[in-house]
Amino acid sequence: MDPDIYRQARLARDPRFDGRFFVAVKTTGIYCRPICPAPAPKEENVTYYASAIEAANRGYRPCLRCRPDSAPASCAWKGTDTTLERALKLIDDGALIQGSVEQLSERLGIGPRYLNKLFQAKLGTSPKQYALYQQLLFAKSLLQQTRLPVTEVALASGFGSVRRFNDCFVRSLQLTPSSLRRRSGESPATGLTLFLSYRPPYAWSSLRDFLSARLIPGLEWCADDRYGRTFRWPEPEGRWLTGRFTARHRPDRCGFEVGIELEQPGPLLPIVRNIRRLLDLDADIARIDDHLRQLPALADRLIPGLRLPGIWDPFEAGIRAILGQQVSVSAARNLVTQLVDQVGPRSGSTPLFPTPAEIANADLGFLRMPGRRRDTLTRLAEHCIDGTPDPDSWQALDGIGPWTTRYARMRGLSDTDIWLGTDLGVKRTLEREGLALDPEAASPWQSYLTFQLWSLT
Repeated sequence: MDPDIYRQARLARDPRFDGRFFVAVKTTGIYCRPICPAPAPKEENVTYYASAIEAANRGYRPCLRCRPDSAPASCAWKGTDTTLERALKLIDDGALIQGSVEQLSERLGIGPRYLNKLFQAKLGTSPKQYALYQQLLFAKSLLQQTRLPVTEVALASGFGSVRRFNDCFVRSLQLTPSSLRRRSGESPATGLTLFLSYRPPYAWSSLRDFLSARLIPGLEWCADDRYGRTFRWPEPEGRWLTGRFTARHRPDRCGFEVGIELEQPGPLLPIVRNIRRLLDLDADIARIDDHLRQLPALADRLIPGLRLPGIWDPFEAGIRAILGQQVSVSAARNLVTQLVDQVGPRSGSTPLFPTPAEIANADLGFLRMPGRRRDTLTRLAEHCIDGTPDPDSWQALDGIGPWTTRYARMRGLSDTDIWLGTDLGVKRTLEREGLALDPEAASPWQSYLTFQLWSLT
């Protein structure tokens, strides 16, 4: 960390650094985002930390004004250890809400002792404590931004009982949930509406237009300043949590107001994390743009702030990719619409994307496409019934090649380093513009290079 750079960013309240570091104030015992509106403390009274958990481990509590829980996710750990990156991703998706450290270690292919050692070395805490603190910060966000009762906040944050939630909240944040709500100083939004921040710039119009061109009526909706869709989230014992969200872009506040409706109570933290991924809110976009500008072919064509438009999960991304093989965007959208209308169940008056089991058990004869491609849909669905394995494993299935798995990784997992050089749109852009590119030079941001070229079509 360079204290001089962070000092300048803190004093300027530069939103490009939001979430990249946190400012701990020794005189108050509070840690803040660099954009905190409170009067800036003297430099000798502050300490900089790369993550919120590090500040918490030093005894600091989160600021009630700038809400560190609302900052874009810190990426200080990225690129240093792929095992740690996978572990954090699984924990953020709720792996330790529904499972144990031993089960998480088994999924990572390492022992619990090594996993704990890795967390201590990189983050100064254990996997369980990291997960617990993320749950508490999310609960803090719900208490300050919504009118949910404390009992529902505890459940949505992944706590099994209100008593345990209260005990952990007081011990870690030095406040009770009820006193935090009283001290927030503003009226929470009606219903379940959260504000999710990003680091500017954010090319919203490009993201909106891309999603709109592929929009499935009923499943998704889009307007000038918003995008939304229905969704399902897997729960234990084969159950599904269903709901919908609408994200309204607020460029004046560098974020989105996201309204979420759930048909039944359940853990909300992994769903919000997935919405953040789908809208690519945690990207350090200034760093990515600076990297891509080094490519001579893109220097004058780069769209600042271009994000990766996600798909809700890798399975849906894989199905969309198969239906989009060798056809136009509009033809692929029509096929996906037919699949959703014929096979997907409905949530009230709106459809849901079908699960692997629903597609595997369906007669897909209504899809006007080659029979081999319909069989590929069925094979992928059968392969994913007991969960959605890594898309790389799909290539063992007949009819699925590298383009499909890479597309699923790029849009269903938001993998930042995917180059789709064989894609027809990318090839046409390169030929039309006469661009000579070395995609490896864009690594680890090849996915952003792919979308930059798609934007030129």
